[in-house]
Amino acid sequence: TVFVLGTHSIGTIYTTPPPMFPGDKLTENWINLFATIPFHINAMNSILIAVLQTGTVIFFCTMAGFALAKYNFKGKSIIYTFILLTLMLPPFLSIIPAFQMMVWLKWINTYFPMFIPGMANAFGIFIMTQFITTSVPSELMDAARIDGLNEFSILLNIGFPLSMSGISVLATVTFIGSWNNFLWAMIMLQEKTMHTIPVALSAFQMLQEGTGALMGSKFLGNALAIIPLLAVFVVFSKRLISNFLAGSIKG
Repeated sequence: TVFVLGTHSIGTIYTTPPPMFPGDKLTENWINLFATIPFHINAMNSILIAVLQTGTVIFFCTMAGFALAKYNFKGKSIIYTFILLTLMLPPFLSIIPAFQMMVWLKWINTYFPMFIPGMANAFGIFIMTQFITTSVPSELMDAARIDGLNEFSILLNIGFPLSMSGISVLATVTFIGSWNNFLWAMIMLQEKTMHTIPVALSAFQMLQEGTGALMGSKFLGNALAIIPLLAVFVVFSKRLISNFLAGSIKG
């Protein structure tokens, strides 16, 4: 529906019943959208931040999950329990101290706050620990050690390839969460040229608050914002569906 409404003007959007087929205002809405906000820059910001966060989360959470799943060391259960307990904390509880820390680090209006604080998050570590526990055989790791691989090489050559099912799930969840992140991006990225798509579309709505004259452009922006999410789902859909089916069969 949002794709269809993005091709109409305000005069036809609010008709009853609403339009079910594309209109002839796509070019006009496109021009108004890009003339009001730097949407192409906002899109690049969102893509860059989502890719950086997804990549760092996959690497560090897989590394932590691999250590917790396949190694025995003193305090392991305490560390894992503490990580799980942090999942119970409301995320809004840390906004003020996190903001003060970013100010102290002089990271306001930079990309660093958008991916560094969450690159080893509890949810990702938990997911990867569970996947690696069942998907990476300890015997294969012992064989790799006999062949002369060090522990980091085992992680790269055995841990990552055999954990692709968990990585695909974590990558999808992380990318979507980063792409839709609004509050933290609004606080950290205050310059107009630093805005991500959710913040930019919110600012676009505020600019035409009360008039609704550019409602078609707003729907067009929302439609364009959905496309990368659909692309990510298509890329990982086969592996995600196979994971769900495997879980149902085991159940």
